[in-house]
Amino acid sequence: MLNRARFRYRASRATIAHVKAQFRSAGRAFSCALIVAAVVCFYKYAVHANATTVALTFLLAVLVVSANWGFWYAAFLAVISTLAFNFFFLPPFGTFTIADPQNWVALLAFLATAVISGQLSERARRQTLSANQRRREIEHLYAFSQRLLTLESVPEVLNRVPRHITETFGCKGAAIFVHDKVDVYRSGPETREIDATRLQSVTARGEPIIVAEQQLVFVPLRLGVRSIGAIGISGTNLSHETMDALSTLVAIAMERTRAIENVGKAEAARENEKLRSAILDSIAHEFRTPLTAIKASVTTMLSGGLDGAQQNELLTVVNEEADRMNHLVEEAMQLARLESKQVELDRTPHSVEEVVGKAVDSAKKELANHPVELAIPDDLPLAEFDLGLIVNVLQQLVENAAKYSPPGSPIHISAESSGTEVSVSVADRGAGIDELEQSLIFDKFYRGKDSRGSVQGTGMGLAIAKAVLDAHGGNIRVTSQLGQGSVFTFTLPLRPVAVAR
Repeated sequence: MLNRARFRYRASRATIAHVKAQFRSAGRAFSCALIVAAVVCFYKYAVHANATTVALTFLLAVLVVSANWGFWYAAFLAVISTLAFNFFFLPPFGTFTIADPQNWVALLAFLATAVISGQLSERARRQTLSANQRRREIEHLYAFSQRLLTLESVPEVLNRVPRHITETFGCKGAAIFVHDKVDVYRSGPETREIDATRLQSVTARGEPIIVAEQQLVFVPLRLGVRSIGAIGISGTNLSHETMDALSTLVAIAMERTRAIENVGKAEAARENEKLRSAILDSIAHEFRTPLTAIKASVTTMLSGGLDGAQQNELLTVVNEEADRMNHLVEEAMQLARLESKQVELDRTPHSVEEVVGKAVDSAKKELANHPVELAIPDDLPLAEFDLGLIVNVLQQLVENAAKYSPPGSPIHISAESSGTEVSVSVADRGAGIDELEQSLIFDKFYRGKDSRGSVQGTGMGLAIAKAVLDAHGGNIRVTSQLGQGSVFTFTLPLRPVAVAR
């Protein structure tokens, strides 16, 4: 029922357009007759001129009509101008009889000149219209190519190109089909006249199909001699060359986006391999050190000959190194849980002084050779956060400051509030961090190039700290200058922030 209604609507539109064209043709023919009548009245009754002037005026009118309306209107004007010229301006006047044979020559020369000049003017008009159309098509092709450059994936090309074609070239609709896809991608729902079967046929044969009565054009998408799909466009009068250029641009865009995707996949694979190697190297290095100490201690005890104090000392080493290995495993598990959003935060109001006290107390061993300077205002507001996780964050920063600072150098811990958040800073007097590395140190398993061999660590501490603060809706940053030390600052909102899980 809906299809019948659409057919009747299109048929009525075609009938109206046909009637309008007939009225336009009749109006132009009537205008040609009025032009002849105006010239005759002007030279017959207003200004008396010789036959040559009248002939040139008629010829000028033929040229103007040909340049604006086309050859057939100019030919019609030339014929009636010849008849009017003979009737009114060649003796005997008032008849179509020509007494002087020379007037026959003049009349035929006038008619031939009018027809030829009209034809030449029509040819120039057609060439001008064709040149303007080609210019517009080239401008549209350029605009279309600029749009294609913004597309970065094959699905994006398939979904957006039909709509871009209709918007850029003013077509009724467009559709694209690719041989390795099942669906036909269309510019809109009103493009069902672009048949999927014809698109598949054009793809298989590699030859265009033109249905002139329906204003449908189907062209293959070619890459060299290989056809990878087809484009169908309705309601268009684009030239064959423009259609070929259009299909080539789309095919190149698809190949370009495929190449970008392949490069991205290859780069991701390389980065994944590098990360895997870094993880294995870091874990192997960190586990090897305590295992070596444990192995040496156990081997020494098994060899015998040790007194009680010596055995206790070796057992202490085994215990500490086992704790260290356990800590490494806990760090890895904690980072995995944080990244997978599996950690439930126990948000309760706490003061910054409580966090600083617990963190400094937990890092007593690392701070043995570093005086700690505190600058914590008494009027800091309470913030809601998971106390255990935030203490671990500050403890990690304090321990890092102790590791990377020379013995005896102070570590400064300060805090302040901006009204919407509270920030805590840890400053050291270490070697500093290169500007290029400041954005990388919060990545998993990344360690500074100058400290990888001199300071033990897995590169997970700062990554865990960042994950914890992200879960709280806060952030962490570093300010550093080579040779002057570093300042790590993290912030916490004073009100809990909902974080997407």
